[in-house]
Amino acid sequence: MPTSHVIDYQIKGESIQIVEVELDPLETVIAEAGAMLFMEEGILFETKMGDGSTPNQGLFDKLLSAGSRLLVGESLFMTHFTNRGNKKAKVGFSAPYPGTVIPVELSQCPGQELIVQKDGFLCAAYGTKLSMFFNRKIGAGLVGGEGFILEKLQGDGKAFVHAGGTVIERTLNNETLRVDTGCVVAFESQIDFDVETTGSLKSMIFGGEGIYLATLRGTGKVWLQSMPIRKLIQALSPYGNNTRKESSSLLGGLFES
Repeated sequence: MPTSHVIDYQIKGESIQIVEVELDPLETVIAEAGAMLFMEEGILFETKMGDGSTPNQGLFDKLLSAGSRLLVGESLFMTHFTNRGNKKAKVGFSAPYPGTVIPVELSQCPGQELIVQKDGFLCAAYGTKLSMFFNRKIGAGLVGGEGFILEKLQGDGKAFVHAGGTVIERTLNNETLRVDTGCVVAFESQIDFDVETTGSLKSMIFGGEGIYLATLRGTGKVWLQSMPIRKLIQALSPYGNNTRKESSSLLGGLFES
């Protein structure tokens, strides 16, 4: 019997997507603080310490769980949106930067769990458990932020993950896939994940692809993003690589003061 609330949803938009969740009376969806875009009459929200998946959890366990969220760069609190009215009502969520919303049915994932990049979780049906996933691989530890500390989603309901740019879903069949470390959005828990050096010293210095690559091995699904937040910031930065492209163009040279 499902323990998570059963919610209906609709994803809207193309390059900058939102997820619109429809709640029956007394149904609840949990979300990151600040993710709410709108809510209809009847929806009430409450900020809580934790995801609410274990209502009998003691104060110490709540503090421990909340502390682990701080380690992955998320807010100490989560927002619970509940339909307190007597008819269906909708609440909408948007991601913090342009990209794609990925709906995942956790009940169809092996072990009913999914590993997500530390800033990838957007919202989920009430009953979904969020916890820190500590990657013990030495290679992953060398990169510190990317790949070392991830987030684990557990449950039997719907969860929504945000990715930057375009999303690619790949199914590995006892295969190995090497990816830019920031481009891994999520993967099923049976996939072996590590972060390894790119190869020769020359490639590491002059290749332009970074010193490390994420390596995914095994059988299962992985989700990749074309524009992680790190690359988006670099592209928009006044001192980023794109400034050289702009100044070297014909119009850029003509109108440059």
